[in-house]
Amino acid sequence: MRYMGIDPGQAGGITVLSDTFEVLESVPMPATLQDLLELISKYRGDCVAWLEKVGAMPGQGVSSTFKFGEGYGQLQMALTAAGIPFFDVTPQRWQKALGLLSKKGESKTEHKNRMKGAAQQYFPGVKVTLKNADSILIAFYGFQTKLL
Repeated sequence: MRYMGIDPGQAGGITVLSDTFEVLESVPMPATLQDLLELISKYRGDCVAWLEKVGAMPGQGVSSTFKFGEGYGQLQMALTAAGIPFFDVTPQRWQKALGLLSKKGESKTEHKNRMKGAAQQYFPGVKVTLKNADSILIAFYGFQTKLL
């Protein structure tokens, strides 16, 4: 079984773990629909995915919110087209399960850096960036929960 973690959005990424806890692939979000479908389709078959479910954020314009929702739907369709079962998971749920909820008074930058540090700790041999840290942690959450 392989475990895919997806952090949607332009600044997000996709990570795939093997059943032996190895990172098979961890990349920034593909730039085109064709690239997205090709990446996800490589894992057709013995794979399950966890897709981070987030909503509009305060201060985002209508255009940004629409673009983010459009990308989220594209991810759902790519997973469906590839025959990969997926589960929506909120940031609060997977972060709580991994002990990574925001701390009182912690800035967004501090929180993101703490997430990056946690991903580096779990997977020291992997190049962790701000673009793939969350997807690595979401895949790790999926690996731990093994819902299927």
